[in-house]
Amino acid sequence: MYQRLLVPFDGSAASSAGLAEAVRLAALTHGRLRLMHCIDELSFAFTVDAFAGVAGGFLDDLRKKAAALLHGAKDRAAAAGVEAEGVVYDNLYDSVAEMVMRETASWQADLIVIGTHGRRGVRRAMLGSSAEQILRLSPVPVLLVRAEAKNDQG
Repeated sequence: MYQRLLVPFDGSAASSAGLAEAVRLAALTHGRLRLMHCIDELSFAFTVDAFAGVAGGFLDDLRKKAAALLHGAKDRAAAAGVEAEGVVYDNLYDSVAEMVMRETASWQADLIVIGTHGRRGVRRAMLGSSAEQILRLSPVPVLLVRAEAKNDQG
């Protein structure tokens, strides 16, 4: 059964749903989690835009936020008796899916558990879907966990 569960986590409701399912599964299988947070070009661009005109270490701010998110996620796993470790990727040139594939291979994950927003239509076309790319590229099984919809017509 699945012992090494890779969980991409960004703190969103969707990734929190994925984390909750991964914790439940790992508790059942006595597996362990590798939580990963990706700082990609898009997240960096949003941060730079939000702080437009302000000098500072944007990437350092993103790294601190990522560390705090992973710390909270590890605490959630520990509360359920599940071993978890975290890693932050900050490659501004690769997509989230590419970073997840790299971690899947290097950590030898046997399952990826990822939350998905379940966007459709124009919103999906505009925002893309990291979960879909991961599903298409993954050499191991992928469990997609849909976040609860908030009357999303997208």
